[in-house]
Amino acid sequence: MSTNASSAASPSAPPRMLYCTRCVYPRISVNLLIDDDGVCSACRTAEEVEAISDAQWAHRRGIFVRLLEQARKGREGDYDCVIGVSGGKDSYYQVDVVKSLGFKPLLVTYHGNNYLPEGQGNLDRMRHVTGCDHVQLGPSVDTLVRLNRLAFQMMGDMNWHAHAGIMMTPMRVAMQWRIPLVVWGEIAWDISGMYSPDDYAEWSKRMTLEHAMRGFTWKDFVGKDGLTEQDLSWLKMPSDEEFARTGVRGIYVGNFFKWDPNAHTKLVIDKYGFEPAREPFERTYRRMSNLDDMHENGLHDYLKFIKFGYGRGSDHASKDIRTGYMSRDEGIEVVRRYDAVKPRRDLGRWLSYVGMTEDEFDATADSFRDKRVWARSADGSWVKDNIWDFDARRAQARP
Repeated sequence: MSTNASSAASPSAPPRMLYCTRCVYPRISVNLLIDDDGVCSACRTAEEVEAISDAQWAHRRGIFVRLLEQARKGREGDYDCVIGVSGGKDSYYQVDVVKSLGFKPLLVTYHGNNYLPEGQGNLDRMRHVTGCDHVQLGPSVDTLVRLNRLAFQMMGDMNWHAHAGIMMTPMRVAMQWRIPLVVWGEIAWDISGMYSPDDYAEWSKRMTLEHAMRGFTWKDFVGKDGLTEQDLSWLKMPSDEEFARTGVRGIYVGNFFKWDPNAHTKLVIDKYGFEPAREPFERTYRRMSNLDDMHENGLHDYLKFIKFGYGRGSDHASKDIRTGYMSRDEGIEVVRRYDAVKPRRDLGRWLSYVGMTEDEFDATADSFRDKRVWARSADGSWVKDNIWDFDARRAQARP
């Protein structure tokens, strides 16, 4: 498969894309809006977050403490809350916040089998350095291999099992252990601006099913590649009756404490010995993110580029532009360097993992290309409209 990141004229010219004039996100990003001034909804929401005063953050911290106190009063065991952890930088930060306030969490992990060695080390280290009890759920490797292959073929997302498992497992454990509160980390402000900081968005079945699980459930996999209901019981969403009976709710630390992944990473390295990736990723410059699945920053993200024309480089650069760590021009260079890269090292490992050839992978991946983004050039390569093309048109249109 040939993917050309330029948009030279061709018999089938690619559709023109609209990009944010402040960050590097394209309009096609999930749930993103771009206003009449050319600024995306994620950047507008970032403005709202920046406008929150120190006094308001202190007020939000107080709300968080009261929610934990209510959970402590309503618990039936020894734990004040559940924290869903992958062993990543955000997990360490969430635990640090809850522990520093004097509460006792139970750590719960969904293990999808594809941890980087340093990611596995960070996960193993958590209970030693935080003093927390830790429960892990790891489905059989055979089941996970089948889910990798099937989800890629069905929806172009081999990591579907991880998105589902990460969102489901802590809630199920909380219900089983009668712990009324689950604490999550980042809220989706800087991904698309789909929530305002004043929304205080919480975990919901609808958001989990529509976004994390792409509208699919365990039922869609039963009978495929030999998978049975028993194989997938861990993927079953608790019923409305179970939620009502147990009163379990999920809240996000990012609603109550200012979220800065770069600052959090420094904190957890200094305080807990967190280890970033030892080798650079092929598709992004950050080394501290997504160590719990070696394919998340690589092949999984490459599929996002194949489908929608942007990748993890755009994600990370846009976040760092909004928080002042990077200029937009620097962000565009990140997009040039990373977004179109086919991750050879990561691709080889995954193909061997699931028993697939590269030609089979390419043919399936191409079937998910969004026609709002991609077109075929005369030589048969795929072409798209890039942010530098968009900026060049803007410059020409200025009086």
